[in-house]
Amino acid sequence: MKYRVITAAALFLAGAAGELAANEPNQLTPNEELSGWKLLFDGKTTNGWHTYKEKELRPQWVVEDGALVLKSKGGGDITTDGEYDSFELVLDYKIGPKGNSGLMFHAPEGPNWAPFEGPEVQIQDNIEGKDPQKSGWLYQLYQPGTNKNTGEIVDATHPPGEWNQLYLRVTPQNCEVQMNGVQYYSFQKGSEDWKKRVAASKFAEFPEFGTFTKGHIALQDHGDEVAFRNIKIRELKPEQQSPNISTGELDLKPVLAFPKLQWENWEPEDAAGRVQSFRPVVITSANDSTNRLIVGEQHGAIWAFENKPDVTSSKLLLDIRDRVNYSDKQNEEGLLGLAFHPKFAENGLFYVYYTQKPGLISVVSQFQVSKDDPNRADPATEKKLLTIEQPYWNHNGGTICFGPDGFLYIALGDGGAGNDPHGNGQNLGTLLGKILRIDVDHAADGQAYGIPKDNPFVGNKEAKPEIYAYGFRNPWRIAFDRKTGHLWCADVGQNLWEEIDIVEKGGNYGWNSFEGTHPFGSKTLDPAKTIFPIWEYDHQVGKSITGGSVYRGKAVPELAGKYLYADYVTGKIWALYYDEDAKKVISNETIPADAMPVITFGEDDAGEIYFGIVAPSGNGIFKFVKN
Repeated sequence: MKYRVITAAALFLAGAAGELAANEPNQLTPNEELSGWKLLFDGKTTNGWHTYKEKELRPQWVVEDGALVLKSKGGGDITTDGEYDSFELVLDYKIGPKGNSGLMFHAPEGPNWAPFEGPEVQIQDNIEGKDPQKSGWLYQLYQPGTNKNTGEIVDATHPPGEWNQLYLRVTPQNCEVQMNGVQYYSFQKGSEDWKKRVAASKFAEFPEFGTFTKGHIALQDHGDEVAFRNIKIRELKPEQQSPNISTGELDLKPVLAFPKLQWENWEPEDAAGRVQSFRPVVITSANDSTNRLIVGEQHGAIWAFENKPDVTSSKLLLDIRDRVNYSDKQNEEGLLGLAFHPKFAENGLFYVYYTQKPGLISVVSQFQVSKDDPNRADPATEKKLLTIEQPYWNHNGGTICFGPDGFLYIALGDGGAGNDPHGNGQNLGTLLGKILRIDVDHAADGQAYGIPKDNPFVGNKEAKPEIYAYGFRNPWRIAFDRKTGHLWCADVGQNLWEEIDIVEKGGNYGWNSFEGTHPFGSKTLDPAKTIFPIWEYDHQVGKSITGGSVYRGKAVPELAGKYLYADYVTGKIWALYYDEDAKKVISNETIPADAMPVITFGEDDAGEIYFGIVAPSGNGIFKFVKN
């Protein structure tokens, strides 16, 4: 096997915990180290910092319990030794009651300038603060928008005495501020809008305010109690490509799996001559020893065909395009899930998750294949098992799959919009933001399905008994490891972090109080009661994860035991090796390919893995081969 290994990274990963920790500040996770983050504060010393315009740090600033703490007045603004132009910065702060501080950037340091020549992100107690400018606002210049439901200015801070996480991104093209993972605003230094706002502020009397394109980072002393920790920076260069989170590169490549395959009753153009997208959103097998692959297309058609490279034709197994709601403008609806009963060879039953016309209603239905033709199913055999109302068109999840226990698992997103506005992820009284488990073989209590007796919330009057695990934003996709039986989940992130989870019964995966291992929003959730991902990556690396499964086939030994996943936006593909006995991520290797926006992965009877991309030609199913 030929591959390139980054030794230091591989060694670092080998020592990483199986579940990333959210409560260990002043440390870089394996993912952060690989992607170029650096610590500005080690939690032990004040190395790298000084008081503004002085050589040393004044004694009022001390290191206490892993934080930089202002113990008394007169400490002055604590300033980085280094200067930075384009960068991302993240820090945790804790402000005292009625306290005030600030984060300045591009702050010049010289005899003719004051630190406030650099713009300031306000830090203060938002409850009893003495300044109308709230925490996270760019002082006198920019502030968050309003909550659509309440009309109030967004405030994602935790109260004084609790830690908050502030994120700042600065480049010539765009700057952005987030508070506890919630996007506050973006701006461009030097733009006409910027100049207009500066002219209307108190900074108008300082002609060089905000004109510096490089400078120090300073944390302000306003004489109030404040503490900082977990201060991390990643410098960004114009010529720099997205960060590389791989520990090596596999000598593999993707190729079309079925280059001659035609789809029965599908045309690349509609009746009006417009190009149609072919979206192979599910690739699976019937598990009936017929060596067929089954492909579900997002518009509502399902095809079956012989699993061989030179196959030319397919059979339209099921066509429910007349009842499935899909549009390219709302592309998280449609046919999203497909699973065949473990005893399909005997009973001919399979299950489909789709969005019902006219939209905003998700359905899990049972269908039955024809007794005379295993490649045909009558839409009239539909039996609806579960109907879920959706508040918005996005975050529908959609994977359905049978577990080793014979029960059907259903992955549901939080209902959509942004930030989980209804709090569905943590609400056990709704099915949204959950992974469900139901018994399709034993209907009970007037429903079309039964509830497994050992579901974790059976008997809890405040919880839906279907729930198996909760705290998810938009699981895309889930899959069982056919060797270990463990359930893997890739959960699409909001503003900064994509994550991979191994799902446990009754587990809380944090959304919307955590995005990955990072705090999100103003709600506090006990980290000790939260299961954190085994892997995450940030939005400089990619912006929409597509989960696959652990490879247990034989054709590509380089992938043995590795979890395949991709990023839809950047088109990158990786193979993550996680030692389940040691609970450690050992490696995260790249599979080189042109940018391929993968929308799904799937397995055949033998455990060989395929993946799908949107393809107007219909040729959108690929596999991996030796390079």
